[in-house]
Amino acid sequence: MAKGADPLEGLDANAKRAVDQTLMQTRDAVDNYFSFLQQMISSYPSGGTDLGEKLKSYAVQSIAATHDFLKKLSQAKDFQDAVRIQTEFMQTQMNAFGQQTKNLGDEFTKAATGAVKIPFKGS
Repeated sequence: MAKGADPLEGLDANAKRAVDQTLMQTRDAVDNYFSFLQQMISSYPSGGTDLGEKLKSYAVQSIAATHDFLKKLSQAKDFQDAVRIQTEFMQTQMNAFGQQTKNLGDEFTKAATGAVKIPFKGS
C-alpha cells in the first residue's frame, strides 16, 4: 500500500459508512470494557493496607495506559506509526514497572518491619 493511501478507497459510500460505523461501535465497546475493568478494580477491597491500595492503584494505572495505547494504535496511519506507538508504550510501561517494583518493595519492607516490631513492643 502506498504511503498515505486510503485503505477504503475502492469501497462505495455505503460500504465506507458500514466500516466507519463498525469501527465506532468497536471503539465504544473497548471504551466500555476498560471502564468496567477500572470500576471493578477500584471497587475491589484492598484489605485496608497501604500495600493493597498501591496494588489497586497500579492495576488501575496499567488498565488506563493500555486503554490509551489501544486508542493511539487504532489511529496509526501506517505500520511505521504503529511500531512507534508500540515502542513508546513498552518504554513507558517498563519505566512504570520499575518504579512500581521499587515502591512495592519499600512498602513490603515497611509492612514486614512493622510486623516484626509488634511482638517485641511490650518487652
